[in-house]
Amino acid sequence: MRARQPIRVERVDRHDSFRRELQPFDVVEEHHRADHRRIRDGLRRRRQIEHVGVGEDLLVRQIRHEQTVGVRQALDQLPPDIFEPLPPGMRDRLGLVPRRVAVEESHFPPNEASVDELNAFRTPPQQRLIFEEFFLFQLGHAWRRHETSVEPKPWVPTVDDRIRQSAASVLPFKLTPGQRQAVKEIVDDMRSPAPMHRLLQGDVGAGKTIVALLAAIVAMENGLQVAFMAPTEILANQHFSNIARLLASSRFRVDLLTGSTPGLHKHTVTSHIERGSTHLVVGTHALVQEAVTFHKLGLVIIDEQHRFGVEQRATLREKGLRPDVLLMTATPIPRTLALTDYSELEVSKITDLPPGRKPVRTLVKPESRRDEVFALIREELDRGRQAYVVYPLVEESEKIDLRSATEMADHLQAEVFPAYRVALLHGRLKQDAKDHVMQSFIAGHVQVLVSTTVVEVGVDVPNASVMVVEHAERFGLSQLHQLRGRVGRGAWESYCVLLYQAPWTDDARERLKTMASTTDGFVIAERDLELRGPGDVFGTRQSGLPKLRTGDLVRDRDIMESAHHEARRLVEEGGLSEELRSFVQQRWQEQFGLIEVG
Repeated sequence: MRARQPIRVERVDRHDSFRRELQPFDVVEEHHRADHRRIRDGLRRRRQIEHVGVGEDLLVRQIRHEQTVGVRQALDQLPPDIFEPLPPGMRDRLGLVPRRVAVEESHFPPNEASVDELNAFRTPPQQRLIFEEFFLFQLGHAWRRHETSVEPKPWVPTVDDRIRQSAASVLPFKLTPGQRQAVKEIVDDMRSPAPMHRLLQGDVGAGKTIVALLAAIVAMENGLQVAFMAPTEILANQHFSNIARLLASSRFRVDLLTGSTPGLHKHTVTSHIERGSTHLVVGTHALVQEAVTFHKLGLVIIDEQHRFGVEQRATLREKGLRPDVLLMTATPIPRTLALTDYSELEVSKITDLPPGRKPVRTLVKPESRRDEVFALIREELDRGRQAYVVYPLVEESEKIDLRSATEMADHLQAEVFPAYRVALLHGRLKQDAKDHVMQSFIAGHVQVLVSTTVVEVGVDVPNASVMVVEHAERFGLSQLHQLRGRVGRGAWESYCVLLYQAPWTDDARERLKTMASTTDGFVIAERDLELRGPGDVFGTRQSGLPKLRTGDLVRDRDIMESAHHEARRLVEEGGLSEELRSFVQQRWQEQFGLIEVG
């Protein structure tokens, strides 16, 4: 006789496997919302199932039967004419099925429906619900963008031959076609009565800073002040040095204001800003939030900031300011994510590199071949070049086998490159120590810089020709691409060596394979999105990624493009009805977790 199985208590989420299919019910019209919530909550409820010797197949069949009955009951309680958020003309033009049909047939497909299309979410009912979700999300962004644009800025710059000549006089080189197009788009926005909200994308080394500086000159020549913000003090100091050098022969005063600025000097700088005698101030992102009063702020430039959103713009408005805002990033953003996280912004891209730049050679090697890598570094140092060696940790860890940057810096100096000077840079150093190390490397007094990823963003040393990344298998694609961008800024051939340690995961192998196959940051960004998914690329909590129920940002990117276009078109043509606007606002509050749309 078969032994009796012990009693087991399991928590089974009867809704999880059906989550994507059930969520469309959340879009029923308001007067059915209470009944729907009762049904939906019943379907979602986690139950404790106590069973004695019940086979798993029987349990699964029981759950599926209850699910089917529950879904059928929910559908039967919906009226035949549920609220239709898509305008009839749009629905007809795009060939989308009615909403009631989409909800019904997504759960109970007709017999002739293709199983392959169902599994790929490509049937007409599924496509309709995916488009609707994307459209409502984009409609909220489009409306907020419209509301922002109707509040005019206090000062609208103009451009004449004098200003064009002033801008041309600071150019250290001829602009690329991509840079010229970006300048045109930015200046056109600045000349508009509506405040500019534009994102400037460009691969590492594409020359975004000079484009931003030209926009700054247009603002300053019109009597307006410019705030140029960077994410770190190292980068702020670098921008200040470069901008001050380029504007040295101009009439414009450039100041630096960071957390490390001494108190007396900080008071002097803030006084100049308040009087208007400082024309351009470089600082960290706290610049707009601290007690800094601008005389006539007309342009804010934010470098390497993934998100400068509603709160920061609200801070500017609270100060009575509505400046033009230009965001810059060298972390290429996949088009699909640009339509979510940055949907309210216009986007400019610089896809070409300045003339004379050579692509960086990327080598993927196991750490057992470290001596070959050190030999390559030595050859480059003998030619007068410099090198980075990047480690993921600052101190030894017993939990994970990573080399310590501190320990290795001593080893490289004493045993590997005794004829050259090796220095260490990491995030725990005090600011003055960081500045000293970085300035020594920029000046060429240090030949090998051992560092954690604090060199990832923005550091510009054209003489550096080798980037070695230890334990590259532990870095993400975006990080690796940023690190590679620290070299290849001079006229000579440069190398990026990715050292890995076995065993490594399939994903790690794919990341390093991608790095070796292309230097195009936009291609790398799309591949990163495919490998990690949208929630991990920026971090869902920190970003503006929507909490999607039916759509998928990777699978359905073409539908997101269409929804973005249709939402902007509807708002710009004045076709957004009061009923639909109210529905969108309620949907944003419930699904996307935002308090306001406009």
